Amino acid sequence: MAIAQLSGVVRSGKGKGPARSVRRDGQVPAVIYGHKRAPQSLAINTRELEKLLEHISAENTVIELSLDGRKSRTLIREIQRHPFKKQILHVDFQELVAGEKVIVRLPIILMGVPEGVRMDGGVLDQTLRDLEVEVDPANIPNHVEVDVSALIIGSSLHVSDIVLPDGVEIVGEADASVCVVAAPRAAIETVAAAEDETGDEPEVIGKAKDDEDEGAGAKK
Repeated sequence: MAIAQLSGVVRSGKGKGPARSVRRDGQVPAVIYGHKRAPQSLAINTRELEKLLEHISAENTVIELSLDGRKSRTLIREIQRHPFKKQILHVDFQELVAGEKVIVRLPIILMGVPEGVRMDGGVLDQTLRDLEVEVDPANIPNHVEVDVSALIIGSSLHVSDIVLPDGVEIVGEADASVCVVAAPRAAIETVAAAEDETGDEPEVIGKAKDDEDEGAGAKK
């Protein structure tokens, strides 16, 4: 489980006016909420937050948030950004409680080289980049590894094929595709060309038959 450190201060003002004032002071308005805790307005140093987000996966990294000398383990649940600028407008933190499961998204990392790629020149296509799971905050994995070395051309892996650590449960569709090994593009184009040639033949035969019928009618 990845844990990062961040500090902030409690603020009293709410609404757009106080939020703009916080941003002018080089800070980001934020809120923390969670189990048996009323939402509390915060201010986070902008540079400190931006630097942190450059080095972590915000969706599954536990943030140890220091507020007025008290530390709380949290997850970032939402980051609001300016539609045209890179500016962070607001951040939502959820306080974590040991034993109370949370839903997070974990990146999927494909391990190995598929047999269909290694032996037959196939192409590995990853169709799902992350996986939504439910897990205790104390046991959040950094990522999910999926072994693809046995895949041949035309075969695929699905969410239901993923083996997860104890205590980690999949949320969502188990039959969703994770990756597939496709045939080489050259082979696909060759087959398509052959089908096109075959598809042209019936038209030529039909035309010849019509010509014969017309000839027969003329002789009569």
